[in-house]
Amino acid sequence: MTAKILVSACLLGQPVRYNGKGLPIESAILRRWIAEGRVVALCPEVSAGFPTPRPPAEISPGAGGREVLEGQARIYEDIGTDVTDGFVRGANNAVRVAQEKGCTYALLTDGSPSCGSTFIYSGQFDGTKTKDIGVVTAALQTAGITVFAQHQIKALDAQLQRTENQGGANTERLA
Repeated sequence: MTAKILVSACLLGQPVRYNGKGLPIESAILRRWIAEGRVVALCPEVSAGFPTPRPPAEISPGAGGREVLEGQARIYEDIGTDVTDGFVRGANNAVRVAQEKGCTYALLTDGSPSCGSTFIYSGQFDGTKTKDIGVVTAALQTAGITVFAQHQIKALDAQLQRTENQGGANTERLA
């Protein structure tokens, strides 16, 4: 069984980030996954209708993606605009695409209010990082999809190999 991986489009070099740029990662592992037909590219924000470029956005201080999905926190642009509904729409789009394409894993851009999986920014727009997850990561995890950050690509590749060598689907969930 060849597992599919939902990958943040910016990590593939697509200029979809808030600043209109990509964040391409140079990796033999990623090139192999592309050749194997595993990669499903998506930018949740663009899928939700956000323009590129766009103002930076952060989850309200002290909260993460889970709280946003539960309606207990909001996401704001640095100019003060509440963009929560669009980010939630992007998270729902990511889950839908991952499920339609059979993705059991995701490789997402860390730090993003959508895709962060080991850290996000504090909500103060001061560059401070906090250990929490973005709204897309929270939604994907709730749907049973295991999420890794781009700096964890080797760990994801090892997980894929273990799972496929055992002949099973993704049964392990990593927080």
